[in-house]
Amino acid sequence: MLFFWRNSTNVGSVGAQILKHVTKVIEVKWELRNGKVLAEDRGAVIVANHQSAIDVLGMFNIWHVMGKVASIARKEVFYVWPFGLAAYLAGVVFIDRNNPKDAYKQLKVTSDVMIKNKTKIWLFPEGTRNKDFTSLLPFKKGAFTIAVAAQVPVIPVVYSPYYFINRKKYLFNKGHVVIQCLDPIPTEGLTMEDVPALTERVRASMEATYRELSKEVLSALPANYPLAIQD
Repeated sequence: MLFFWRNSTNVGSVGAQILKHVTKVIEVKWELRNGKVLAEDRGAVIVANHQSAIDVLGMFNIWHVMGKVASIARKEVFYVWPFGLAAYLAGVVFIDRNNPKDAYKQLKVTSDVMIKNKTKIWLFPEGTRNKDFTSLLPFKKGAFTIAVAAQVPVIPVVYSPYYFINRKKYLFNKGHVVIQCLDPIPTEGLTMEDVPALTERVRASMEATYRELSKEVLSALPANYPLAIQD
């Protein structure tokens, strides 16, 4: 990544192409649906549910479809080396949640890049990993504030439940994950007063999709499968 320092294409051209093969080792299959909405050459805010660290592997497996994408992470992640250094070189934007002024400046720069360079931004609005696997956590408004400020669409992306991870029994089985892309939600004409309603609208649609995907993937499993959701 040193050859293209702080360039988001690092992830798509180098990192994703290498690291996506990790899923072959852990035997997780990723199935992308309605991926055409991610392929459009435009700036957008992608919001996805956050269940585990392997969400990143799902991103790597569909990065070639998305094109130019930048991720946003907490500032603390930078200090987890060597991962933090690699993320920095790959163009990840680190936000200091304890410093609102600094966070605003960083997001303003990111918004400009998103518009001028037609770069998509990927965020997890739940703010932390959801270990429940039965429903989504409440969404934070940051992602939707960025979308409204930049007047770019929000693209909801829903990962199906990670039924193959059982934390209580320390089990990790091979599995199948559906990555469902929902239709973009435009923000043209919206103001900051519309952010709360937009946030709830997106969460409701993602929650409904998550429940549908849950029924689909779980119904295809053997009755004696050791589900994390049942613990």
